[in-house]
Amino acid sequence: MDPTLLKNVALEWLSNDPSPECRSLIQSLLTTAEGTGDYSTLSAMFSSRITFGTAGLRSKMSPGPSNINDLIIIQTAQGLIKYLKSYHGQLEGKLGPAIIGYDHRKNQELNISSKRFGQITKAVFTHHSIPTILLDGYVPTPLVPFAVKELGGCCGVMVTASHNPKYDNGYKLYWSDGCQITEPHDSGIQSSIMQPSNLKPQRSYDIDLVSTDVDSTSQLLSSYYAKIKEGMSSNIYSSLTEKYGSEVVKSSGPKLVYTAMHGVGSPYVSRVFSSYGLPEFMTVPEQNDPDSEFPTVGFPNPEEKGALDMSIHHADKNRGDVILANDPDADRLAVAEKDRESGEWTVFKGDQIGVMLGRWMWERRGRGIVEGGGKVAMCASAVSSKMLGAMAKEEGFRFEETLTGFKWIGRRAGELREEGYRVLLGYEEAIGFCCGEVISDKDGVSGAAVFAELAYWVYVDQGLTLKQWLNGLYQKYGEFVSNNGYFFCYDPAVVMSIIDKMRNGGKYFDKVGKYEVVGIRDLGVPGYDSSKADKVPTLPLSASSPMISVTFANGTVAQFRASGTEPKFKYYIEMAGKPGVKRDVVEQELKEMVEVLLEELLKPDENGLVRP
Repeated sequence: MDPTLLKNVALEWLSNDPSPECRSLIQSLLTTAEGTGDYSTLSAMFSSRITFGTAGLRSKMSPGPSNINDLIIIQTAQGLIKYLKSYHGQLEGKLGPAIIGYDHRKNQELNISSKRFGQITKAVFTHHSIPTILLDGYVPTPLVPFAVKELGGCCGVMVTASHNPKYDNGYKLYWSDGCQITEPHDSGIQSSIMQPSNLKPQRSYDIDLVSTDVDSTSQLLSSYYAKIKEGMSSNIYSSLTEKYGSEVVKSSGPKLVYTAMHGVGSPYVSRVFSSYGLPEFMTVPEQNDPDSEFPTVGFPNPEEKGALDMSIHHADKNRGDVILANDPDADRLAVAEKDRESGEWTVFKGDQIGVMLGRWMWERRGRGIVEGGGKVAMCASAVSSKMLGAMAKEEGFRFEETLTGFKWIGRRAGELREEGYRVLLGYEEAIGFCCGEVISDKDGVSGAAVFAELAYWVYVDQGLTLKQWLNGLYQKYGEFVSNNGYFFCYDPAVVMSIIDKMRNGGKYFDKVGKYEVVGIRDLGVPGYDSSKADKVPTLPLSASSPMISVTFANGTVAQFRASGTEPKFKYYIEMAGKPGVKRDVVEQELKEMVEVLLEELLKPDENGLVRP
């Protein structure tokens, strides 16, 4: 952007920004830039604007439209209200409450925090006479969509950047059905935000007068704990104790270690364990309390390599067998298990956890529903393993594939329920799981308790480890082996260039190296699916977040997409070996194939892709 234009944009922003700390920083940067001629920092702040992605708004806590700050929150809340009133029309004045939750993230220097953003949002809603509940204290993300459904809310807002680095924050939106927003609401809200009347604060919002709603929060939590027990718990611990005796269950059951990853999850998971009748878990003391600095992990994402190192160390020291880990806002769940003989740890992939939960939900609830004449379904994102689909085919329940992201999984689950199905599981490979029908979004809090019940049953009743039990599922349904990963890519144009080369002017490709292609699906615009007679995909298309799926003659499916929340170009490659084929044979074949696919299709060195 031209320096003069950039300066004018910054000054315009400065005139509307209510934060003295942000105004001071912008003014300082303007003075420095005028003296040095270096406008790069200002350009990063003011040359673009954050828009709704896979998980709402998410960016660095810093001034300017590229980041997340007081003015962005005011603009977003004002635009959201404008859209709500326009959409609901005659219901204005009768709308259900807006539910607002927040986590513990903050930027002390700029006086920015999740709580402050929550208070600003409530102040804006209150000014427009929309009833609002600001949840009291740091809450897990799943509580917001639960509250929206429970109270008939008009929308939900969760202020969190989930597992992003400490510098980031976010603004996740839920519609009145308790699902994350999708089209047409996301683009409609974005357009409403950009109306001139919503880009300026419509008044001075005094957050000192904004209080949290203690009683409503307490009532919601009581209802949440009761409903996830009723809707998900198998009461397995008491059943095992009745069957084998408390001493046997205690001695042969898994020793559980839990980490909140410096997030909000610990007290909520502890309370759910109690309601399920499960014994208390061991915690990782250094990571148990909310800490916005995330001092022991650079990336507080349980999926990241090394993120569970401290948990493993603590488990080794205290004879722990199984680690349950939430990300900081407790909507995701990671699981690891120690081999008691070798001492080696297995960190299960999201697909493996999903398959285990799928089998558990089918065994404990689904089979009985079907035998009683009911209908059962489970959902997973398109980039997740196809193994749950194989299980569905074998066992006789319905499996549905959706676009990536729980906004699609939750919405499809709702549609299936309207058709009379009991949807017992929705999951995505990025360790997001929704067990049961209480919530329409991923929930790492209830997921931890459900998985703990599964672990106790496997160890005590089956006499197996989780890994051994999972191997039995592979033998039954097929050796599904995945190789998922990503490259850092900080230039979106590079990603689109790679995608365009794959498209090859609409001709695509019929071979990669020695591997023959038998099917291609492109969920970009205008879209393409070679398996359909009209070549039109059934899943929704996206120009900004395209995904290409390639099916090979050997049964391997490779999928490529850009992350909607991070500067990553992701790949998901899975090979399905038939039941009875040795897993190490499939793993070796897949490893060789992945090397060819990544080099031929992505050309990492040529395109400047950075390996993690």
